[in-house]
Amino acid sequence: MSIENFNHKSVLLNECIDGLNIKPNGIYIDGTMGGAGHSIEIIKRLSKAGLLIGIDRDEDALSVAKERLNGYNNVKYIHGNHDDIKSILKDLNIDKVDGILLDLGVSSYQLDEKNRGFSYLGDARLDMRMDQSQTLDAEYIVNNYDEEELAKIFFEYGEEKFSKKIARNIIEYRKKQKIETTNELVDIIDKSIPASFKNNGHPAKRVFQAIRIEVNNEIKPLYETVINCIDVLKEEGRLCIITFHSLEDRAVKNAMIEASGKCTCPPGLPYCSCGAISKGKIITRKPILPSDDEINNNSRSKSAKLRIFEGRSSL
Repeated sequence: MSIENFNHKSVLLNECIDGLNIKPNGIYIDGTMGGAGHSIEIIKRLSKAGLLIGIDRDEDALSVAKERLNGYNNVKYIHGNHDDIKSILKDLNIDKVDGILLDLGVSSYQLDEKNRGFSYLGDARLDMRMDQSQTLDAEYIVNNYDEEELAKIFFEYGEEKFSKKIARNIIEYRKKQKIETTNELVDIIDKSIPASFKNNGHPAKRVFQAIRIEVNNEIKPLYETVINCIDVLKEEGRLCIITFHSLEDRAVKNAMIEASGKCTCPPGLPYCSCGAISKGKIITRKPILPSDDEINNNSRSKSAKLRIFEGRSSL
């Protein structure tokens, strides 16, 4: 992977760096390292005693990150998934860290690289795997999931109004031949949506998003991942998470509320009986959104939301 071909604009970059409240000698994790856009700004603020741990499922991204950070010796690169953050730290003999950043968006490189199959523009084999070593890909889902499963994915992960019709037409197409390329899938989707509903972006956008989320299991483990990240924060350590999808943001928000120790007892009880324990506090009561300037310069930042949590201080 050539560094020149890996283009990606880091979203809410300054807001994330401010939110992490970086200590020069601290240990920080970029759990979605990508092309090292956020990582570069983190490590610039670390002394030689500090440590940056970069995690990514995409080996191409890690290769680019290594090139861009080749002047720094205090970086550890991990080919893995931030969902496994506790086991990753255990393998590194690290108990707690000073900060964690998760940027849950797909990189511009992955979207634009035609042979990865993320894009509905151009033609490529249906793939969409962030981690090329995993077996489940978009082609398997499109050709093996039943009609009900497909419709559910398109509706829940893509908020697609015509999810049932698209799923039904995929099944009908499969009876004649296997669906192997992005163009074939785009054509099926396009024919499933009435012309009057095609004026809000590309007709395949929502379905491709939904399949990508399913391929990479982006939603289901997220709530637990947020809790696990909070568990490994030092006192006053910061967790910054950027989401791009309403389901992601809901999972992050709810996990942070639980970790803050919000009482869930019915109103009117004379004392708390739910056993709520605070692991820290939410820094952002409302998510931080990109500025108009950032949206104008990077349209992919439009749906981004940043939430920040701080680990519990000693009493």
